[in-house]
Amino acid sequence: MGIKVQLKIIKSDKKFADVAGNKEPIEEISEIVDYLKNPKRYEEAGARMPRGILLGGPPGTGKTLLAKATAGEANVPFYFVSASSFVELFVGMGAKRVRQVISEARKNSPAIVFIDELDAIGRTRGSGIGGGHDEREQTLNQLLVEMDGIKENSGLLFIAATNRTDVLDPALTRPGRFDRVITVGLPDIKEREEILKLHAKGKRFSSDVIFSNIAKRTPGFSGAQLENVINESVLLTVRERSQVITLEIIDEAIDRVMSGPAKKSRTITKEELTSVAYHEAGHAVVGIKVPGGNKVQKITIIPRGQAGGYNLMMPEQEKYNYSKKELLATIASFMGGRAAEEIIYGEDNISTGASDDINKATSIARRMVTEFGMSDLGPIKYHEESGSPFLGKTLATSSSISNQISHEIDLEVRKIILEAKNIAIKVINENRTLLELIKTLLLEKETIISEEIDYIAQNIQLPPKQEIIKDKEQEIDLESLISMTEKQEENKV
Repeated sequence: MGIKVQLKIIKSDKKFADVAGNKEPIEEISEIVDYLKNPKRYEEAGARMPRGILLGGPPGTGKTLLAKATAGEANVPFYFVSASSFVELFVGMGAKRVRQVISEARKNSPAIVFIDELDAIGRTRGSGIGGGHDEREQTLNQLLVEMDGIKENSGLLFIAATNRTDVLDPALTRPGRFDRVITVGLPDIKEREEILKLHAKGKRFSSDVIFSNIAKRTPGFSGAQLENVINESVLLTVRERSQVITLEIIDEAIDRVMSGPAKKSRTITKEELTSVAYHEAGHAVVGIKVPGGNKVQKITIIPRGQAGGYNLMMPEQEKYNYSKKELLATIASFMGGRAAEEIIYGEDNISTGASDDINKATSIARRMVTEFGMSDLGPIKYHEESGSPFLGKTLATSSSISNQISHEIDLEVRKIILEAKNIAIKVINENRTLLELIKTLLLEKETIISEEIDYIAQNIQLPPKQEIIKDKEQEIDLESLISMTEKQEENKV
């Protein structure tokens, strides 16, 4: 019976210069590179270098690329293996494969053994269906034994990557094994700009493409998603037979990465489209007028994925801490769509379009109550005990909260949501003209960007409602509105 594992031996040509962002992780790993180049020097100095480095963080943040760059900088062989390939149906195969990989790497040390998706074999022992004797646990035990058996400063380094550091067996991260844990997080705005510029090399862009502005539009994007934005832009450029990548093409690429391709062929009645326009305009009005809320970047009524339209709202600057006022403003902006529907159509004719908004608003409100101490229940953390790591810590949870406290939490969440909704209703009622104007422009142009929204909200003195829209079915564009406003100003003079 063969014991060959899917082992890839790579002579990596990647360097740290190929890794945009990730400044801190690179700094942490740089000394490891020097160790791989000169292991004897560290041994003579009496230093013990880590046997293993664990790279944790969300998917697509560059963990594998960082490991390859480490091997490239050190100019050592790079052994790539997926943790899931160790385990098969036959008992004992996983342990044999671990021995095979490490034996091969020892022959060529200094070298790097990279184990991708470590959680496939590294979850906490004793939690599997087969108790302590399943194949996965035997494989993990063998890995631990092999790591313990490696001579210090031998030049053999283990690097592992996982998205779930929280479910790993504690024995993996004790000193002498994966004793250096490095978090490779999502890039901030400056790092996103660096990543975009890296992947944009060799491609032609129009003069209006400013990467710092694109970075502002992509908060929460991973490095892989940003690479995909550039790739989608190139594909769209070829499809449209354009000579350069324009800002419009990049906007479409971002939308594709976020929500999928536009469903322009979907048949939508005029009444439903108008309802969607009012809904998205409601989000925009609340976002513009409520202090502390996120800035409206883009509104569209073009269907994508399961959404009939969407409203891209982001903070002016990237933030890591939020005040209670800011969170309440964010919830109010989420409730702006439902508030607009109630005002225009009445409570009996509200639509299902607010489903995702309600979900997001409820999630924030619940965290305000149970995690942030921003309710009348006080600064107390309420939580549920996690279930089995084998089940992903999502099943078999047990609550440590009494039924009474759980009920009080629900009441506090409801109070926050209703307070935010009332703010949204009040703001929209006070700005009906702006609501109608944004709705009308959406029906005309389908998509409005932040510059147009800012110009409308700040620089145009809005004419009376009846002069903007004489008929609800009438459609006008931004240029017509500007011309109308200028004439009114001339008449005043």
